[in-house]
Amino acid sequence: MVVLGIESSCDETGVALVTYQGMETPRLLAHALHSQADMHRDYGGVVPELASRDHIRRLLPLLQQVLAQAQVALDRVDAIAFTRGPGLAGALLVGAACANALGAALQRPVIGVHHLEGHLMSPFLSNDPPHFPFVALLVSGGHTQLMRVDGVGRYELLGESVDDAAGEAFDKSAKVLGLGYPGGPALSALASGGRADAFALPRPLLHSGNLDFSFAGLKTAVWTQHRKLGACPTRQQLADLAASTQAAIVDVLVHKSLRALHDAGLQRLVVAGGVGANALLRSRLDAAAAQRRMRVHYPEPALCTDNGAMIALAAAMRLQRGLATPPQDYAFDVAPRWALETVSAAAPAP
Repeated sequence: MVVLGIESSCDETGVALVTYQGMETPRLLAHALHSQADMHRDYGGVVPELASRDHIRRLLPLLQQVLAQAQVALDRVDAIAFTRGPGLAGALLVGAACANALGAALQRPVIGVHHLEGHLMSPFLSNDPPHFPFVALLVSGGHTQLMRVDGVGRYELLGESVDDAAGEAFDKSAKVLGLGYPGGPALSALASGGRADAFALPRPLLHSGNLDFSFAGLKTAVWTQHRKLGACPTRQQLADLAASTQAAIVDVLVHKSLRALHDAGLQRLVVAGGVGANALLRSRLDAAAAQRRMRVHYPEPALCTDNGAMIALAAAMRLQRGLATPPQDYAFDVAPRWALETVSAAAPAP
């Protein structure tokens, strides 16, 4: 089975081909990704209308690039998958329209995929794929969640962000430090030259007794400390504040993840989403794994960000297990707000 995946939920256009048959290891044939970061940088964040228009420009050239790279003819594609939600409505509609137009032209099934389910399944394309069941830490953009995963479509929400997510804490703190957009990678790079104990920043809900997250207060604390530095802080002061901010976020993510494993009685953790590429988070979790005889699985670094491969894979895994029922008339919709825990094995509409 060869599945074409299209991702267009926000500010990255992704197209990929994944092959998957029976219980064999899924294989990525080719993928291509275009980031809109340069376009949105001047605005300090994503402009939805600009994002939608850019997806229109990029999708077909990326599709041609992926087909050529994989040396696969379009008529060899067995199914087409697209991100149905959550995300920006206009951006989602671009991918949905393209996928269903291709499906109608080729008479192939078209599958709408939950964006976070794609992230959740992305480690199955890595060199060290996980096995069910596991606890998943999803840290993607505006989402920070802990899920128990017993199989495809079998998800139990254990905890989630009640205000700002981890990715938002990185980006908003980076903006306070004058690092621009996107801020997460820039803050992490700056933090590499700083002291993580230079500033006493809060670890919100660290000892709350539950598995929820809250990072809005941390952002406010970073703003307060930055203001105390005055109008012209030194590069070292900024690096110290960045390192202290990163350490606070990672401390909470690691603590809650380990607590989730303990409460669930499991020894396997999957980390997925853009923040999952953070080097400090990975090193802290790897160290915990070595001490606790647990396993941690990550997507390949290139697949941590939004991408078409994870969408193709999630659709392929559903199709192989008989858990997807594509519409026959190629009618489609999108779901800008769609909770992952409502995505059952039958993938009901939100």
